[in-house]
Amino acid sequence: MIGKLLSYDPPKSRVLGVVLAIIVLGLALAPFLFPGAAAINTAAKICIFIVLVASYDILIGYTGIVSFAQTMFFGIGGYGVGLSLYFLGPTWPVLALGIVIALILGVALAFVIGLVSLRVKAIFFAMITLAVASAFLILATQLSELTGGEDGRTFRVPELLRPGTKLLEAPLFGLEITGRIAAYYLVFLAALALFLVALRLVNSCFGRVLQAIRENESRAEALGYRVVYYRTLASCLSAALAVCAGVLSAIWLRYTGPETTLSFAIMLDVLLMVVIGGMGTLYGAVIGASLFILAQNYLQKLMGVASAATEGFPLLPRLLHPDRWLLLLGVLFVLSVYFFPTGIVGRLTQRARK
Repeated sequence: MIGKLLSYDPPKSRVLGVVLAIIVLGLALAPFLFPGAAAINTAAKICIFIVLVASYDILIGYTGIVSFAQTMFFGIGGYGVGLSLYFLGPTWPVLALGIVIALILGVALAFVIGLVSLRVKAIFFAMITLAVASAFLILATQLSELTGGEDGRTFRVPELLRPGTKLLEAPLFGLEITGRIAAYYLVFLAALALFLVALRLVNSCFGRVLQAIRENESRAEALGYRVVYYRTLASCLSAALAVCAGVLSAIWLRYTGPETTLSFAIMLDVLLMVVIGGMGTLYGAVIGASLFILAQNYLQKLMGVASAATEGFPLLPRLLHPDRWLLLLGVLFVLSVYFFPTGIVGRLTQRARK
């Protein structure tokens, strides 16, 4: 049953399997194990970015396409839902309408970019996607009457998902079940379902063709596969997953804006997560997103504790000062690339094979 659920592609390493099981269980029980707004926000962000990183890995890891437009599709999902709820009201039909509009727009835009750009060389395609994403960011910030400009839009969600909604009279295992908890489990279950769909996709015949194109495009063309068709379809499917991640982000935050969905810094974070976890394996999206977001949220606090504990030593308190958390994060990234050139999942899989 589990093998079928994982598309007969289980983790190739026992250590990896244990780590993934801990992450999934931790996310599933996060509201009960780690009560508090900060912990639940971190868990929800991990769920959202697992989908976003997996969508990008389908492009760069499985198909060999380097794109910088993934956050554009992420933003389309966020703005599609956010603007629909803002202008038409916080109802479930409006939420569904926003999702449909965002998916249609995102997939259509990916299709056009694919047809126009995928015939060119990789670096030129990457530059084209960067230009389109930048143009979309400029539009989102300048069309202030529609999008709210740089301030974005804050909106209401359906009543079931509102923090003030009380779903159970008595606490469950000591936790008060509110609309916030319902919103979290909506994000978690949707992210889990989308990840399993992506896993099924890359392990299908279509996924095998994508990997063949990545390894040798000319040979795949010679075997009769229309490379442009498959790469365009991969771009559309990747865009659809990124749009869904943007939808989940908007539902959770009840806000959408350029800095939270369209920022190029998010694109760099996604790229780092893919590299850390391992390209060409969706399990790497789970590992990379979890490690990176945990470091983003808790590394600064840990450095503050370490700085206070080493006050008697020379230089160490300054090096471990919380303001230098980005420096330490960069060092950790360099070390991870040096010791895990194929990503954490790739290294664990290689060790298991040996």
